[in-house]
Amino acid sequence: MSILHNKVEVRVRLSAIRANYRLLCGFGSRVIGVIKADAYGHGLFEVAQALAQEGCDTFAIGTVEEGVALRQHLREAGIKARIIALLGPIDPEDYPPLWEHEIIPFVGSFRQLETLAGQAARAGKGLPVALKFDTGMARLGFVAEDMPRLIERLREAPLVRPVMVSSHLATADDPDAVGVVMGQAGKFEDMLSALDEAGFALEANLANSAGILAHQMLHHQSQRGGIALYGANPFAGTAWEHLGRGLVPAMEVRTKIVAVHALKKGQSISYGGSYTAERDMRVAIVAAGYADAYSRGLSGKAAQMLVGGRRVPQVGRVCMQLCACDVSEVPDVRPGDWAVLLGGSGALAISAEELASWWGTISYEIFCLLGMNRRVYV
Repeated sequence: MSILHNKVEVRVRLSAIRANYRLLCGFGSRVIGVIKADAYGHGLFEVAQALAQEGCDTFAIGTVEEGVALRQHLREAGIKARIIALLGPIDPEDYPPLWEHEIIPFVGSFRQLETLAGQAARAGKGLPVALKFDTGMARLGFVAEDMPRLIERLREAPLVRPVMVSSHLATADDPDAVGVVMGQAGKFEDMLSALDEAGFALEANLANSAGILAHQMLHHQSQRGGIALYGANPFAGTAWEHLGRGLVPAMEVRTKIVAVHALKKGQSISYGGSYTAERDMRVAIVAAGYADAYSRGLSGKAAQMLVGGRRVPQVGRVCMQLCACDVSEVPDVRPGDWAVLLGGSGALAISAEELASWWGTISYEIFCLLGMNRRVYV
C-alpha cells in the first residue's frame, strides 16, 4: 500500500540493507530475512531481490497474501527461496495458496493444524510447516502443556510435515531483562527436546535482531533478522548500544518546502494557535502532515528536520498535509527546497530512534508508516 499524490519522497538505500545482512550473517547461522509488512516500509520485492543477491534463501513475511505476492515476484525474477508466513493461515481462503505457492505457514494452534491435516489428506499432498511456540510473549503458539497432544497429532497427520520450530523473544532488546530472555530460552529448549525425542529433528530459530547481536548462546540453526536489516539499532539508548555499531540506516524521508514567510513576534501559527513567536522569525511551510504519515503527535514535541543542511525545529500543530518549521537561521531558503524528515548525512542526520522519541513510538512504526509514501531506490 502506498500514499499517492503527495510530495513526500522515501529514499531507500538497498546497499545499506545488503551491508546490514552481511553484518548479521557474521554472527553464525543462516539469517532469515524478515520482510513482513512490505519490508518494514522499505519495499517487499526490492528488498527481497537485494537480499537474494547476498545469498539469503529464506524470507519471512506476515500474511499468506503477502507470501503469494512475494512468490509470484520471485518466480518472475527466477529466484528460488523459502517463504515463511509468520501469522500462518487465518481465513479459509489462506489455506489453498500454501500448496499452490509453496508457502511454509507458522502453525501455532490445533485449529490450524487440524484444518491443514484435513486439506492435506483430501489433496493427498504434504505440506511443510513451521511450529510456533509461545515461550513468553503470550500471543500465538503452542505452550509446553500442549506438547504431548501436539506430538500425537503430528504422528497421526504425516502429510503435515514440520520442518522448523520458532518462538519469539519478548525482551531481547532490554539489557536489564536477560533473566526473562534466558527463561524463554529454557522453555524453548525443553520443547525442542520433546520433539527431538519423538523423532522430529527440526530447524530451530529463536533469535531476533537483538538476539543475534547480544545473545549468541541462543543461536540455533537459523536466526530471524528484522529491524537490524534496515539499519535501526535495537539497543539504541541502552547500555548495549555499542552492539549495534556498524548498522547502516537504509531509509531517508524528505519533502518539499511550499512557502517561506515572516512570522512576527506575538503572532501564532497553525491550528489552535498553540505556538506563538517569541521573536521575529522566518518559517517554512513544509508539504508533510498526518495524511502523509508524519504524525500530528509530533506537534509541540521538540521535533526537528533538516533544511539547508541545518537542524530546524518544527513549530505549531502538524496539519493534514502541511507543517511548519523555524528557518530563521537558515539563509536563502526558498519554496521548492527539500526538508528532510528522517535521515540526512553526517552528524546532523535524524535517526529513526530520534524521530521515534519525538513521536512517542518506536523505529518500527516510523519505517512502516513513512514507508507508505512514494519510494525511490538509490
